[in-house]
Amino acid sequence: MPPRVWFITGASSGFGKLMTEHVLAEGEIAVATLRNPAALSDLRAKYPASQLLVLKLDVTVPADIVTAFAKARDAFGKVDVVFNNAGYTIIGEVEGTPEEDARRMFDTNFWGAANVSREAVRVFREVNSPVGGRLIVSSSVTGVNAVPSAGYYCASKYALEGLTQSLAAELDPEWNIKITLFEPSTFKTSGQTNPFIYPAHPAYADKPMLITNIARDMITHGKAPAADAAKAVGKVYDLAGLVSPPLRLVLGKGAVRQVKAKAVDMGKNAEEFESWSEDLLPN
Repeated sequence: MPPRVWFITGASSGFGKLMTEHVLAEGEIAVATLRNPAALSDLRAKYPASQLLVLKLDVTVPADIVTAFAKARDAFGKVDVVFNNAGYTIIGEVEGTPEEDARRMFDTNFWGAANVSREAVRVFREVNSPVGGRLIVSSSVTGVNAVPSAGYYCASKYALEGLTQSLAAELDPEWNIKITLFEPSTFKTSGQTNPFIYPAHPAYADKPMLITNIARDMITHGKAPAADAAKAVGKVYDLAGLVSPPLRLVLGKGAVRQVKAKAVDMGKNAEEFESWSEDLLPN
């Protein structure tokens, strides 16, 4: 079986770089895309051009996404797996985060990821037919269960979750395109340890026991339990080999606990107010 070609965004650090390293170590081909190609000079020195292609890519520029996929196809003839991973975190209360900065983050976390997914699906359908391909979209457990002090980041992941679920439901099964949302908890990556942090909003700043300040303290001082990101990447790599992958891969004990608790809470809430829906039909 020939090696698969992986197209990876956000490859400069975090899950993106770890996935690039893992793919290469497994003997497969990596097309690593990032804003600053110099960040992968170590890997370029270690692996031949026949196994590693490093491309400059800003996912907020749709035309550049199309060009990057075309270069990958020109180099290797196909793209088998897309790890749609570019994104970053901002920490701050909803009231304390500048709107322009939140919008800029959405340009990467949501619109950039959305346009990568669109192009991946097109390539899988029109170039890879009938083999199709695998699209793995990096989300977060905060795209399922929002947390305080990261409202706009959570919102960007909620939006990406909704779009990805709709996209997966729209696809013709004959195209053989499999999509999975990767929903990790806290892992030791640069995105987790070096987020953009805004000063506490004055209304919250002098109340240390508010949950938003407790959450901020855990994030900014590295107090949140963090699992091994390299091991997580190995699980995501294995996911790409499954015949019938899940729509969601919830990864990390903390993430699993949060998702289970969220499901129970939503079920209880629906049951508590179920009777309110019984008399809504027209007479």
